[in-house]
Amino acid sequence: MATIGFMLTFWAWDLIAPLAGDYGDRLNLSSFQQSLLVAIPVLVGSLGRIPAGALTDRYGAKVMFPLVSALTIVPVLLLIPAKNSYGAMLAVGFLLGLGGTTFAIGIPLVNSWFPPAKRGLALGVFGMGMGGVALSGYFTPRISEHGENLPFVVVAIALAAYAVLAVFLITDRPDRPVPTASLGSRLGKAGRLRVTWELSALYAIGFGGIVAFGVYLPTYLKTWYELDPTDAGTKAAGFALVTVVFRPIGGWLSDRIHPALVTAAALGFVALFAIVQAFDPPLNPGGTIALLCMAAGLGTASGSVFALVSQVTPQPQVGSVTGIVGAMGGLGGFVPPLVMGAIYSAKDSYSIGFMLLSDLALAGCVYAYGRMRTIRPTAEGDRDAEVSKVAARPS
Repeated sequence: MATIGFMLTFWAWDLIAPLAGDYGDRLNLSSFQQSLLVAIPVLVGSLGRIPAGALTDRYGAKVMFPLVSALTIVPVLLLIPAKNSYGAMLAVGFLLGLGGTTFAIGIPLVNSWFPPAKRGLALGVFGMGMGGVALSGYFTPRISEHGENLPFVVVAIALAAYAVLAVFLITDRPDRPVPTASLGSRLGKAGRLRVTWELSALYAIGFGGIVAFGVYLPTYLKTWYELDPTDAGTKAAGFALVTVVFRPIGGWLSDRIHPALVTAAALGFVALFAIVQAFDPPLNPGGTIALLCMAAGLGTASGSVFALVSQVTPQPQVGSVTGIVGAMGGLGGFVPPLVMGAIYSAKDSYSIGFMLLSDLALAGCVYAYGRMRTIRPTAEGDRDAEVSKVAARPS
């Protein structure tokens, strides 16, 4: 149920991106304006994960999942009257960010039901809900061919049905620890952990890359490779599908190998193929191979980073830490579309953007291997303490 809810709300969160080209033509938008339009929901959804995660620690996913799913219906339907005004679309995009907060609701729910040895795979399976981006990229433009308002109606009905089912079918673990401290103090405690920000940086590269490609890849394919919106959306959906498949693989590998080693290898893989794409290879087959390999690396890294979160975070704080790490991951997806749009407007090229991605991925690879592999989880009863810094033994 958590995975389905995550998938549906992510579809809603990503409704604007597959149609961004049409909005750009309709409203005569520049490349930067179009990028801002698809990035606004990412920004709001990312920052919203911080309070959503902390509220989930307090009230549980049984309350938060149906509530957020139901509230997301409002901006989805508001996209219909807002379509002819850029200002109105930005405002609705701000509200649509609510759909991106469910990530921080599902992580503590799933984390509480599985023992540490199985959390990597379980959280990876939950993370497959980000396939909502793939669903949106594939189905949204196709549904719109049968009626320009139809995608929003379909998603709104699906969210309503899910909200009702979630009330009855989502169950919080009965013995889950419920924090009594205030929201501010809990977020402050999570924010004081060094590992929170180290994980945030890695997740900003891994998941941020997925989000950035999810919202901007249709525009990139349409602009650089001159694909029509439906074809661009289909190929973007294929990219998202690969990230979905590899996320649980990253979690599964992390149950067997230290997650920092998995993260380092995955980000090194991304860095390599970002350089390949920076040289603008033909889409078939070079560009397709490079983009799909980046998708595999980003998906693996996003799964392994959250396997590390589940290992080193005390259970009562999982929601709070997840909220901060998830927010940074989403913010990592907010900046690249703006950068890519601005670079293309100034230089008529995307190569610089891909080289920047390569640099970031390589930096994450080095840090994950050099620093994060030395982290070991504290004993189960002593996990409120700062993560121990025991040197890794040679493997």
